[in-house]
Amino acid sequence: MVRFDERFFRPHIARMDDDLIAVLRAYPQIYLACHVEHRTRASSPSGLTSRDSALLAHVAEPAGSSPAALARHLGVAPSTLSAALARLGGRGLLTLDEDEADARRRLVRLTAAGRAALVADSVLDPARLAAVLARMPAAARRRAVEGLTLLAAAARDYRDGGG
Repeated sequence: MVRFDERFFRPHIARMDDDLIAVLRAYPQIYLACHVEHRTRASSPSGLTSRDSALLAHVAEPAGSSPAALARHLGVAPSTLSAALARLGGRGLLTLDEDEADARRRLVRLTAAGRAALVADSVLDPARLAAVLARMPAAARRRAVEGLTLLAAAARDYRDGGG
C-alpha cells in the first residue's frame, strides 16, 4: 500500500495552485484517450525504435535543432546522437543543413518523410487526437495547441537548464 509521506509532499503542496492541479488532471486524460500501445521496431509503421521516434519529436520545427543542443536535451552522448542522425538521415527522415546564420554550424531538420514517420510512430494515435481536436471550436483548438506548445517549450527549457 502506498503511503502519503508528508515530508516528501510538503514542499510540493506549498507550491500547488490551480494551474498545477489542472495540468496534473489534464495530461493523464489526454494520454489515456489518445495513447497507443508501445511499439517495437518490428511493429512500428515506419520501422523506428521508440528512441528514434523521440528524437524526431524533439527536432525543432521549422527552424531545426543544433546536434549539440539536441544531444544535451535528449541526454545522450554526441557520438550516440551522431549515429542516430546518420541512420535516420540515411532513411530520408531528416537532413543536416548548414545554419544560414553561422556556416560553421549544422542544423537538424525533419524532411516530409520524417514528419510522416513522426505522425505514424507517435505515442499518441493521430486519428484519436484528430477526433478530440475536431470536437473543439476552432478558436479553442488554436488556444489549446498554443498552450501545449508553450508548455512543451517551458518543459524543454527546464530540462535543458538542468531542472
